[in-house]
Amino acid sequence: MHVFCGSIRFSPSAVSQKLVRLIEINADKLSSAYTCEVKTTLEMPTYRIFDEKEVYIRVHRVFSQFGRWISAEITESEMEDYWTSLGRHRREEGFAMSEIMVSLCLIRRHIWTKIRDEGLLDTAADLYEAMELYGRIMNFFDRAVYYAVRGYEGKK
Repeated sequence: MHVFCGSIRFSPSAVSQKLVRLIEINADKLSSAYTCEVKTTLEMPTYRIFDEKEVYIRVHRVFSQFGRWISAEITESEMEDYWTSLGRHRREEGFAMSEIMVSLCLIRRHIWTKIRDEGLLDTAADLYEAMELYGRIMNFFDRAVYYAVRGYEGKK
């Protein structure tokens, strides 16, 4: 049995589409906030000394394409290829696996904090749809972590 099933697909509601657009539209601000936080996060020593512009570019890629990552546009195979490659490259660059994990946790936290703080969840229905989206976000990050670890370990 596979824990991560590529058949789980995101059927966006009006609220969740609005929230995904919110993340993508604010990709620059989110990327800047993430890059600043990395510089003060003790658990990320390699990221702290890594080229700041490159850190920004890498995280911006995730934020700006967030809707694609959690939708049916990306196949499970594409997801696996991207994140295993990322894990392999980070190992080659000297990043500890723990730093990659912290990085993904920070990205996830920045996404959910932006959604929560925007004040778009006015009704119980909005909150329910946001929780559905949160489930998709968690599923995405679980898969990203799994494939990044596999790549880091040198597995496909």
